[in-house]
Parts: sequence; C-alpha cells; structure tokens
Amino acid sequence: MSGSPRRITLDDWDRRYAELLAAGLCEPSYGGPLRRHADAGDRRLCKLQMDNSAAALRLWNFLLSEEQRLRQTRDRGGRILGALKDLGTIPVMAYALDDVVAFYPDGAWWLPCIMENQTDALEVADAMGVDESFCPVRAMLGAFANRAHFPLPDLLTCSVGATCDDVSAIAQRLAHLGHSIVWWEVPHRRRPEPGEEAIGLSGGFRAPASQVAFVRAELERVREALEAWTGQRLTDSRLQAGIRRANRVRALLGELRRLGYTADPCPLPALEMLVAEMLAIHFCSDQQEAISVLDQLLGEVRSRVAAGQGVLPGGAVRVFWVNPVADLRVMNLLEDVGGRVCGTEYLFCHALDPISEDLPPMEALARSALADPMVGSPVDRAERICREAREFGAQAVVISRIPGASHCGLEGLVIGNVVRGRLGLPVAEIEVPPITDALEPSLRTRLEALVETVA
Repeated sequence: MSGSPRRITLDDWDRRYAELLAAGLCEPSYGGPLRRHADAGDRRLCKLQMDNSAAALRLWNFLLSEEQRLRQTRDRGGRILGALKDLGTIPVMAYALDDVVAFYPDGAWWLPCIMENQTDALEVADAMGVDESFCPVRAMLGAFANRAHFPLPDLLTCSVGATCDDVSAIAQRLAHLGHSIVWWEVPHRRRPEPGEEAIGLSGGFRAPASQVAFVRAELERVREALEAWTGQRLTDSRLQAGIRRANRVRALLGELRRLGYTADPCPLPALEMLVAEMLAIHFCSDQQEAISVLDQLLGEVRSRVAAGQGVLPGGAVRVFWVNPVADLRVMNLLEDVGGRVCGTEYLFCHALDPISEDLPPMEALARSALADPMVGSPVDRAERICREAREFGAQAVVISRIPGASHCGLEGLVIGNVVRGRLGLPVAEIEVPPITDALEPSLRTRLEALVETVA
C-alpha cells in the first residue's frame, strides 16, 4: 500500500501499520496497531475511514488510550479531576497544579458510538430514570454507575447556569449518588446596554463588565476548592504558566485549522480534524503529549500542503460544520459524496481562542469562560459562525442536531436563518444519533443533495 495521503479502512490499517514498522516507525508508549482498540470493544473503528499517516496513527492511539492514562494516574497516586460542561476553562487551572489530571466525563457521550452500543451505559442510565428524552451525554451517568470506562474522579467541578440542561440534571444525580461536586455558575451572556461598561471577549462577543466580574468571582471559588483539595497554592504565576501551555495547544490547532481548512486539495480528513480539535478542551489527559501529537500532525499537514497532496480530489465542495456529531461515521459520509469540511463550530470554539496573557490570569480565564458559544444567544453564536464561514470560504453549511439535546430544540433554525440571510449559503440541518447505520441512506441523500446544490 502506498504511503501517499488517503483515507483507509481498519483492514487497510493492518497492512499500513506493518509497512510503517518496516520503515522504522518510532512510537510512544501507548502506540501499537489500531486493530487492538477494535478488538477491545471500540468496534466503530471497523466502519470508519481514517487518514493513513503515522501522525494520524499517533492521534488515534492517543485518543483511544485515555482511559489507560487515567488509570495509570490513579495507580501512581495522582489526583483526577472530572470537569463537567465548561469545555476548556477548568482544565487550564487544573494542569497548573502538580500531579493533577483533568478530564471531561461528559465525553462518555461518544461511548455508544465508539462501542456500537456494546456498552450498557445507556441501559443503566435508562434504569436510573434518564431516558432518551436526554441527549447521549446520559451515557456519562451509566459510566459512573457501572465503573467500566474510567476511574471515578476524586473531585468534580460543574459549570451551571446558562448551560446544557441535560448535563446539569445528570450532574445533580451524580451529587445525589455521593460524588463531591464544586458547582460554579456562568450567567447567560447578554449584550451590554447603552452606557453600560462593556468588555470585549474572544470570538467577537461582548459582555457587561459586571458579568465578567461575576464569573471571575466564581472561578476564584473554584481556585480555593482546588487549593484545599490538593494542598497546593494555585498562584497567579502558576496560572500564567498554565495559560501559556494551553495557548501552545491552541496555537498549534489554529495553524492546523488554517491549513487543514483552506488548502486545496484537502490535506487531512474531517474525522482527524475533529479529533484534533477535541484535544483543546482537556488535552486528552496529558497536556505535554497533546502538544507533541498536534506538532507531528501539523508537520504532516505542512508537508502535504507543500507537496500539493491531499486526501480528497481538488475542488471538493467546502462545507462549514456546526455541532459535533454523535456518530463519527457521518464525517466520512460528507467526504464520500464530494464534500469537505472547511470550518467548524463544535460548541467549544472558545477553547480554540488564545487566552490573554496580558491580563491577570483569573480575569483572562473569566473572559474565556464567558465567550462559550452556548452561554449566549443563538443569534450571537450564528454571527460568529457567519464570520468564520466567510473567512474559510464556505459554500454550504451543515447543522448537525444532537438527539434529545436541550440546546438543539430551536437553535438550528435560528442559526440556519441567520446564515441564509447574511451569507446566502445553502444550509442542511440533520439529526445524527450515536449509530446512524439505519439512517445512512437518507443522511447520504441529504448531504449529496447539499453538495450537488453547490457543485
């Protein structure tokens, strides 16, 4: 099999891995063939097409070995923090401390997809009264109850207020079960009134200074809780160093997105770009290794762009994608019908924006937290989507709804109307459950029609 850029199946990866080994592949401790993850239960890999580079191999192995890293942390006596909902703020604080690892247990929402429903996490959640009226994040409750997927965190934090109602309700169940949770609130971000002191946030948002001050006070409470939990001082100098490290991740992702979404032909598949972006929120439980993984991936993309190589034919229809998909397979479908992802808004764009290094660190973190697209109005979110879709040269927009998600009820309609009105682009709104096999023909038809509309 040639080493030229392409998307390949897991069967192809068996042969590709042997080729890379024969060529002298050097791997980190968590390296190895991708097949072992499928054999261990991550069966959805058998239905995916993945990039064939050594950098992509490292990315996938890094992602799929996270539970192992968390258990190693527990075995060596390290502390494990479970951060719920805020997607990108609390881990920056946690990784500024010694021997603390932070992760997002709500990432369990992908378990039904990755394991093709061969986990009982959803069934356990059902039995506990959290049924299909909730979004797939309910798998988190089942994962806490069956203890089969990650070691239970020593402490939880949870962002509430203007947040996902599903996560908030499930976190309350976790508290009822005896899990220790530090609650902190983020208000609904509103536009400043005339004459009211305002502060600019990342992503082009603005908020009243009073709201920023409120969030800063909430984060100060979290800082105090982390200090009491660890017995360490979380000083401003430590936080500043943590912000610099987080910004290193965000800078790598910024350049990766710039090249990955603008170069033609497309140098990296949408699936690997999605996984890479996810590293921003908690570094897949190893901040330094996340930097190394992204550095290698960016090097691969730069090499391909310089050589004029891509994984898709040139001229693929440029699609801006809104919301993460519950089934990773759908990212392959878009490329199968002649499209490519040229930009994204996966609900955590604030975790991709640099955190100010010129402000006091708690002020900078408060502004970052308040720039979360989910704590403002759908119109504000739509305006950021329009700005980035225009910047990346999008020709169409896909809005992927998450079944049962409280924030997806009418938000897609609002975003779609704003995009059509501002940019005049075709918009397709689709619903993506954790396993789309039964719906694949209709999803393929919808995406194919969108691509044909542009082409």
